[in-house]
Amino acid sequence: MTQAIQKKLSDSKSARWTALIIVSVTMMMGYFFTDVMSPLEDMLSSDLHWNGSEYGFFSGAYGLINVFLLMLFFGGIILDKMGIRFTGLMSTGLMLAGALIKWYAVTYVPTDTIVDWFHLHLIIINIDAPHLSCLIASLGFAIYGVGCEIAGITVSKVIVKWFTGHELALAMGLQVALARFGTLFAMWFSLPIANHMGGISTSIGLGASLLCAALLAFMYYCTMDKKLDASAETSQSEDGEDEGFKLSDLKILVSNPGFWIICLLCLMFYGGVFPFLKFATKLMIVKYGVADDFAGVIPGLIPVGTMIL
Repeated sequence: MTQAIQKKLSDSKSARWTALIIVSVTMMMGYFFTDVMSPLEDMLSSDLHWNGSEYGFFSGAYGLINVFLLMLFFGGIILDKMGIRFTGLMSTGLMLAGALIKWYAVTYVPTDTIVDWFHLHLIIINIDAPHLSCLIASLGFAIYGVGCEIAGITVSKVIVKWFTGHELALAMGLQVALARFGTLFAMWFSLPIANHMGGISTSIGLGASLLCAALLAFMYYCTMDKKLDASAETSQSEDGEDEGFKLSDLKILVSNPGFWIICLLCLMFYGGVFPFLKFATKLMIVKYGVADDFAGVIPGLIPVGTMIL
């Protein structure tokens, strides 16, 4: 009887598409915040006195903790061990915390405060005596990046949980398409909002507010997730014993050539498209003389092709 109830719940179109909309909107708000600073580089230079190297360091901070502390690897283990609800709330909480740190940095840290003792010289990045606001904002963006990336893999598992045996590929495609709307809105509206409604702080504050709404939305999803688990025939965990992390699984994964080919494809995309978006708005303004309020619209068209495909 309980198995029939579980099947009826997972087969319910309204239930599973509601779950998809909730997690997709959560990621859409995350993608908005990821790119909300991208159109503001020119304003960061004039208002906060950041130079190009500082902005580049800030943009790269998104992946610092993920790369050097292997947080996505550990995030995947946490997801397998602790489940969707715990990991989703943890990741969205980290996103909001990082966003608030970043908002504080651009709002309250004095713009003329230089950190003389901090000197960073790398092959690619060269920052000498950066502004304190840049360092604090970078810390917040790094924390946010951990939450956002772990939220991404959590959402993928949510979709598999609700759509296996149904429109799985369609659901994943729609989730990515809706998420790209966040990038589109950030590229199109972040700079006009900052220009006409109070500066950089307003755009960042809007992004942080949306992430607060995203956290609340995921809390609501957790109630749906509990109902789905409660309808299971046995009292097994939401992940199931056969899905737990094993070192043998890691060995199988890294020995699969297809895994490394997919990694290479992702690396080329992340290395080519996303960094371009970070600098594209200023490129439109400085090199091609596009008006400030319209400059973000042109690079903002890139996600449109993604959404259609």
